Amino acid sequence: MTAEVFDRKPLLPSNDPFLRPPKGFAGKPAGTILRSRIVDVALLGLVSQQVSAWQLLYRSCDMHGAPEVAITTVLLPQGADPAADRPLLAFQTAMDAVAERCSPSYALRRGSHALGSITQLEWLLVANALRRGWAVTIADHEGPHGNFGAPREPGYRGLDGIRAALNFTPLGLHQDTRVAVWGYSGGGMASSWLVEMAPTYAPEIDIVGAVLGAPVGDPGQVFSRLNGGRYAGLPAIVIAVLRRLYPALGTVFDNDLAPEGHRLIARAERATPLSAIAGLSNKNVGAYLTRPLDEVLSAPDLAAMLDDLKLGYAIPTCPLLILQPIHDQIIHMDGIDAQVDRYRRGGATVTYVRDRLSEHFSLLPLATPVSLNWLADRLAGQPVSDVGDSTVWSVAASPAGLRGLLEMVVTATKVALGRPLTQEAEPLSRVRRDRAA
Repeated sequence: MTAEVFDRKPLLPSNDPFLRPPKGFAGKPAGTILRSRIVDVALLGLVSQQVSAWQLLYRSCDMHGAPEVAITTVLLPQGADPAADRPLLAFQTAMDAVAERCSPSYALRRGSHALGSITQLEWLLVANALRRGWAVTIADHEGPHGNFGAPREPGYRGLDGIRAALNFTPLGLHQDTRVAVWGYSGGGMASSWLVEMAPTYAPEIDIVGAVLGAPVGDPGQVFSRLNGGRYAGLPAIVIAVLRRLYPALGTVFDNDLAPEGHRLIARAERATPLSAIAGLSNKNVGAYLTRPLDEVLSAPDLAAMLDDLKLGYAIPTCPLLILQPIHDQIIHMDGIDAQVDRYRRGGATVTYVRDRLSEHFSLLPLATPVSLNWLADRLAGQPVSDVGDSTVWSVAASPAGLRGLLEMVVTATKVALGRPLTQEAEPLSRVRRDRAA
């Protein structure tokens, strides 16, 4: 392992020598650290954050198990004592893009240019975990090619990123460190794959709980719902990825997609999530096919592909908190209901909360206090006492939730001003969920 200090303007991943696979890496155990470097994390690439941050290049694998390198950004609160016992949070961002400038390892660094990246906005949430004194790992879970929507491999990269973090001496962690998992939307999907793959791929990791926010459930259903609508750019990005991973979809591109359709997918491949939403609104992939879209999707090979993308067929062994807006304009509640049902039929412990007042974009910040407090309870060894389903007016509508939102404002102010993100007292009280009448 080599250690480097990088403080210059970051290079895009494709030009960054740090990310080049070293000779012989494929023969190393999964999670082996290959290189490390100190980095400067910044809000929106502009406001340097006063935290301790490194990046680790490590050995992982793709969806077929073929060896590849992966990278994670690991963090400690400023001034944290590495000898102190602390948990590790594995946060999966909503990268939701093929474009390499949306990779967390690039987008989170000072000097990055990633306008329209959701990852840069999610830093405001991660900062709240650092103020609790937690260590954090943020893997590039889509890998070197931006495989948004690919099954299984986000879990492999996330788990190997945890392995690397546990073995990185400056973090002061150890093999018995308790690990929490958190992600929302595309990050919730990646977190789902992480906890689904964990029992067989990395059973030695002590994952004590996971919060999955709007975790997609059934990507095929999401595609059918969004295609041709306001958020059509998001499924277009997934298609840009899956055509490379599934030969059956590649054949459709070669034989049935008009030139205008190729240009649409190429545009999606270059876009950030927010620019795809803005620029590809109301685009319908079916309009560029020589055959009806329903006929294409019902072909046996493509039907098998869509089934391969579904979550819930491998069962997590850690407790889960799943949060979903009832009026989600991107991810329909039916898909999450089905994911929850598959988990429960497999024996998983699931607390499932539906929110009446939030929609897709507002639930993430509003649910942050509930998510972190629930994970804090699991990290503290408290048993889950709220298994089952509930429907609430708002996950923020409790004294603890409102206090948490106020604390988030304090954290956001520190982040915006570049003030030190040091460890604060961790809240001990449980979050009371006010049930709707």
